[in-house]
Amino acid sequence: MRYAYAITGALLLGGTAIAVTTSSNVGAQTAQNEGLTAAAPAGAPASLADMVEKLQPAVVNISTKQRVKVQNPFAGTPFGELFGQGQGGQPQTRQAQSLGSGFLISADGYIVTNNHVVSAGAEGASVDSITVTMTDKQEFPAKLIGRDPATDLAVLKIESSKPLPFVKFGDSTKARVGDWVVAIGNPFALSGTVTAGIISALHRGTGGNYDKFIQTDASINQGNSGGPMFDMRGNVIGINSQILSPSGGNVGIGFAIPSEQAAPIVDTLRKGQSVKRGYLGVQISPLGEDLADSLGLAKNRGEFVQGVEPGKGAEKAGIKAGDVIVSVAGQEVTADQNLSSIVANQAIGARVPIVLIRNGQRQTVTAIVGERPSEDELNNFAQPQGDEDFSQQDSNPGQATQQALGISAIPLTPGIIRQLGIAADTKGVVITAVDSSTDAGAQGLRRGDVIISANNRPVTTQAELDAQAKAVAGQGRNAILLQVLRRGQPAIFLPVRLRDK
Repeated sequence: MRYAYAITGALLLGGTAIAVTTSSNVGAQTAQNEGLTAAAPAGAPASLADMVEKLQPAVVNISTKQRVKVQNPFAGTPFGELFGQGQGGQPQTRQAQSLGSGFLISADGYIVTNNHVVSAGAEGASVDSITVTMTDKQEFPAKLIGRDPATDLAVLKIESSKPLPFVKFGDSTKARVGDWVVAIGNPFALSGTVTAGIISALHRGTGGNYDKFIQTDASINQGNSGGPMFDMRGNVIGINSQILSPSGGNVGIGFAIPSEQAAPIVDTLRKGQSVKRGYLGVQISPLGEDLADSLGLAKNRGEFVQGVEPGKGAEKAGIKAGDVIVSVAGQEVTADQNLSSIVANQAIGARVPIVLIRNGQRQTVTAIVGERPSEDELNNFAQPQGDEDFSQQDSNPGQATQQALGISAIPLTPGIIRQLGIAADTKGVVITAVDSSTDAGAQGLRRGDVIISANNRPVTTQAELDAQAKAVAGQGRNAILLQVLRRGQPAIFLPVRLRDK
């Protein structure tokens, strides 16, 4: 588990041993804990021992040996040789090791773990070998069968002359907040460690496109990664993957990949196939408070389309930048069930109905789901990070402080368009100054940016921009939606809060 640290403490009492005794004349008194039997919590077994005894043999330790190239920062100087590097300045190769957990899913040796457990742990590192250690200390060399970095899953294979103990996936869709769960793994290289707790939350996101984690308070630490999370029937309903901790140690917030998501991916990887996901070709933003307010919609109900990739399913279906997609194939788009995960699970080539909101009106379109491109191809569609030095001399910083948005702008002219290097047919106003104390300044708007529309209405003068800001305020909304163009980047929609009165 990333960002976890072990702390070992010791108490020395002057080199002496302390014995606590009771007086021999206590008589018939008994110890406080003599003869006690604790009742099990409602819904939990009196002991987990029988279940754990059967499950533990299927949980394994996974270790890797890696080579890491280390460049001497003093190479080429008189100090280079002092740090083990010659005058040639060639990087050294050092050994590294990683430890994690996994579990067998078949008697013939297929193992599930996290991708990060069997991946190089640093830039320039390479994995030389993967070793699987059973609970009885048998060691097996393992072969990497397949990996899916997007969901942090990997499948390994070991060879054995006899059948191996294994466990099977359960149904995480039936899991409920408050259910008891058991985690088995190798935290801090302490093999076969068992922890128990409850499911704290479901469908948790931690920033990934496909996140729908099970959150638990069962102790999960470094080395638990890739280990199984069991329900009280002994079925795997999750794969322990992450922790949330300011210190790196366990604070009762751990995350597991649910079996409903993992099982089909594992099945694909086990066959030696790559994972294919559905794709529409849209660039999206969450419908947060400001963006929702600028559109007059409820927050976190749908996702906002920032851009549409030419030639892909979304464009062919008529989806446009500025639309809000609220459901796909009958599934509502929410903070717990985001658009990317819904589309990814659609069959490639399927025709799916998509409900969207455009200019306040709901409508339905039908899109054909394509195949998600590689990450390199997707990067070509992502926004580049450019910069523009706008040298127009009509700047009036003082005027910006008087505007409702804190923006001073002038109409686009052919000369300004050429200077900015944008399309000749662009219509809008170019920002000449931004009041840094306003939300417009906080959002990163700057001199040389072009505002194409405000409140989904074209603007070509400062007066039109101000009129739309007043219209939004008159509707009781606190933010306005601006469509902004910056040279070298596709136009994006940005919610900007109005200046406080």
